Amino acid sequence: MKNVLVLVLFFAAGNIAFAQTNILITNPEAEAVLKGTYDPTQYAASLLIENPVLVAAGMQERISPDSLQVYITRLSTFGTRNTGADTVSDVTGMGASRRWVYEKFKTYSTENEDRLLPFYLQFNQDICGTGQHRNICAVLPGANPGRHGVIIIEGHIDSRCDVLCDVNCAAEGVEDNATGTALVMELARVMSAYTYNQTIVFMVTTGEEQGLFGADAFATWCQLNNIPVRAVLNNDVIGGIICGETSSPPSCPGFNNIDSTSVRLFSAGSFNSRNKQLARFIKMQYVENLIESEPVPMNIRIMSPEDRTGRGGDHIPFREKGYASMRFTSANEHGDASNGPGYEDRQHTSDDVLGVDTNNDGIIDSFFVDFNYLRRNALINANAAAMAARGVPTPVNFTGLRSNGQITVSITDTASLGVYRMAIRYLVNDWDTVFTLSGATSGTFPCNPTGALYLSVAGVDDQGVESLFTGEKLVSNTTSTEEAGGESAKNIQLFQNRPNPFDEATWISFWINEVPQYRQAVIQVSDLQGKVIERMPVGLHQGMNEVLYTHGYGVRGAFSYTLLVDERVVDTRQMVFAN
Repeated sequence: MKNVLVLVLFFAAGNIAFAQTNILITNPEAEAVLKGTYDPTQYAASLLIENPVLVAAGMQERISPDSLQVYITRLSTFGTRNTGADTVSDVTGMGASRRWVYEKFKTYSTENEDRLLPFYLQFNQDICGTGQHRNICAVLPGANPGRHGVIIIEGHIDSRCDVLCDVNCAAEGVEDNATGTALVMELARVMSAYTYNQTIVFMVTTGEEQGLFGADAFATWCQLNNIPVRAVLNNDVIGGIICGETSSPPSCPGFNNIDSTSVRLFSAGSFNSRNKQLARFIKMQYVENLIESEPVPMNIRIMSPEDRTGRGGDHIPFREKGYASMRFTSANEHGDASNGPGYEDRQHTSDDVLGVDTNNDGIIDSFFVDFNYLRRNALINANAAAMAARGVPTPVNFTGLRSNGQITVSITDTASLGVYRMAIRYLVNDWDTVFTLSGATSGTFPCNPTGALYLSVAGVDDQGVESLFTGEKLVSNTTSTEEAGGESAKNIQLFQNRPNPFDEATWISFWINEVPQYRQAVIQVSDLQGKVIERMPVGLHQGMNEVLYTHGYGVRGAFSYTLLVDERVVDTRQMVFAN
């Protein structure tokens, strides 16, 4: 049956081979930097700007909506950027567009003392009739290879119409995903003026639409070469603000709704997920460093699922190989790419264009992309990447004891930083409270006296920048930080869903001390009249068990969820939908 399924997918995808081969980096100098075998003095800036306050302020000033508009306008002129499109022409197709991006990376390097190293990540794979493909990349060497780490900012360049391998359709792909490509280009231009301890890669991928192939090629290369990738920031459909008639949930509330002040951060997992921890870190850096000085503050929404329902993006191959990764996507999307009868939205059609000429003077004067909105999203990326690239060491371990509305945290830190942040989370995807501990490795802080509490910690350097946070530990209602349910009388403990209230999706979790013998376990969701809405089979594993429940947009009211083991009720709780 497995072979039959693969065969069906093979033909459905338009003769796409499923494995990349001969993955290589075309610039040996860039390869050496990625592997950490280089002399940082060769890439030192004449004017060293590494103070995080100055870096953040400089990026805030220099990231330009006008530059973003220029890039996107140029990307829209290549006719199509389908992965299998022409690679020979200098005017149209994939080859012309990727060479243009590569030349821009070379220009940014020249403008910044040749410190930025452009390269292609080349791989062989039959995609839409084309056998060889290239991601367009540029690497900015870190100043401290002794603490080598790599931060990746990415967005895919390929576009498509309804038919996956239609290389002749005029697929300008402005929202999906010239916006992400332009964002990566602008950050390569701006960020290469500054100095970071760790290495940053700016990557424009190909083959995303046919199966995330370009991202998977680089993730595979990193894994094979033991590259210490610390964080991956993927940008896909990141500049539009108009809601279509259709949109993959969780998404926008209705046709022509406008949202230019929110952005969605998708990432896999919930409890102890390094991907969610990265999303939380990104939001915290923006809120603490930039939001007060931004004329239009952004609402950063940490989403429950890894991506929109039934969809995927270039962060996923990195997550699959164990790297912390997440996705930025606009609050509003113009379509769900279903392309069925009656589909009139722009996504994955030849209508995904720059805008319209409303007065017939031959000049586009009404844009589908908001360039100021895209600039704000670019800044969120840049600030988070810059802070992560300082490479502040994460504490190696910690414990927490909780009793009588207080939690005592003790930190093991071989780097002896002396300042730490403690993040506490209860019922939402984001941290509820972040405390600072100075001059000691142990301290006591207030907390909720009951209910599940999730704790993680970070170190802080002498410039006030945090490390990436540790994984989370579940601190019980007693005085134990062992990752246990806490109430020893209960072998299985069902927790309150997170987030709660929630809009479209929420995590339901339960803890098991010892796995019982069982035939079937399900999470059953019902309305308050007892009508069963959904039954989700679950496996039982020792420790934390989680299932993502998606109910959809536009639902309000209270529902119950029950853990059933062999149809025996273990526990029941209530949850609230609040669109």
